[in-house]
Amino acid sequence: MKFVKPFSPFSYFKFIFNKTKDGLWRVLKTNINRQLRTTNEGAAFMPANLTAEAKKKWDEVAEERNPNEKLRLLQEFLALIPKHKGSEKLQKQTKRQIATLRKELEEKKRIKVGKSGPKFFMEKEGAAQIIILGPTKVGRSSLLASTTNAKVEISDYPFTTREPVPGMFPFEDIQFQIIEAPPLVEGAADGEGMGMQTLGLARNADGLILMVDASQNPSAQLSLMLGELEKARIFLQKPRGRVDIERRFRGAGLRISLLGRLVDCRLKDVEELLRSYRVVDAVVRIQGEAMLDDVEEAIFEANVYRPAIVIANKMDVAGAEKRFVELKRFVGDRLSVVPVSCKTGQGLESLGKKLFDALGVIRVYTKEPSAKKHSPKPFILKCGATIQDLARQIHSDFYKQFSYAKVWSKRLVFSPQKVGLPFVLDDRDVVEIHIK
Repeated sequence: MKFVKPFSPFSYFKFIFNKTKDGLWRVLKTNINRQLRTTNEGAAFMPANLTAEAKKKWDEVAEERNPNEKLRLLQEFLALIPKHKGSEKLQKQTKRQIATLRKELEEKKRIKVGKSGPKFFMEKEGAAQIIILGPTKVGRSSLLASTTNAKVEISDYPFTTREPVPGMFPFEDIQFQIIEAPPLVEGAADGEGMGMQTLGLARNADGLILMVDASQNPSAQLSLMLGELEKARIFLQKPRGRVDIERRFRGAGLRISLLGRLVDCRLKDVEELLRSYRVVDAVVRIQGEAMLDDVEEAIFEANVYRPAIVIANKMDVAGAEKRFVELKRFVGDRLSVVPVSCKTGQGLESLGKKLFDALGVIRVYTKEPSAKKHSPKPFILKCGATIQDLARQIHSDFYKQFSYAKVWSKRLVFSPQKVGLPFVLDDRDVVEIHIK
């Protein structure tokens, strides 16, 4: 095992309704394997008291890629789970996955016979993809129509939006892709309504807008959304520790980059856990204060963090100001809350800056050595990104053959300044990379 210098973060996850292998079964697998993990005393920690037959059946589920076969094996696995209080959570998760798989197979069958259904996978465009989540009738369509060029159907009837509607929202010299999702209902994480598909959009996005009606108990609306997101393992608070795993080609080997601190284990434990899950060709980056559970969840991509802001709409309605104060008290300092009125336009002018800040990104412009001006289109990087991250994003050759870079920045006393790969970039920096 080799330990390498810091490299650009790799985080890729698609949780969409029509791809079984990237669905909720990963969350289920994480919880089952946690139950099967061996304790320090050498005894298996199994709250569900799974039999050898059940464990063997789970291995078959994990390896199966055919949706029909996976459904059959999941049903057999459910029948093998002991029925007692200690296994209730495991039973519920298994039933949820069975329901998800059934819906997927029904959707595929409907498409085969020529019946069209809503399409939920949205290709990313612009600087970031942001999903508008909210209960019905909070003004999601009105927000999309007010901020983008999207053709939106706005109606007084609930549940008008049945599939994702995209639009491009300009902010300074970049654009955000804003997508209105179908309404989020109670029980969405368990498959109610189009909850699975909607939460799948949220998992795949770069950021979220949680929209509430400020005139109708906004705290309760937000609480409902937060609860469904948490059930789907989508978190809005930055985790203390983060683990990114980049799968590599066969024979590449296992490399770990420790940029933070391991709380309850050693590097040797991390390596053993990774190898036990057959993660042998990958680059693993550990940041912050990470635990062994964080590593395991990263293997199956069970938990995701998505930056978000709360938009309180209908501030023009009587009584909204009072309820907005209650909403602010409920949220505290967890999230940024933006009061707006899509009807009057109040507060919409600040939306772009709020989104940009919440996403935690920077714009970096590149310049060719012989050019007088930098490129008009910036690269979008995470805050704290380095020259190395930029070089990798441009092309792997720029990293492999890197010699030095020149940086123009307002924060520097002298510009340009000659720098190396570890140099930390800032918003609106201009970079000129020289290769060997």
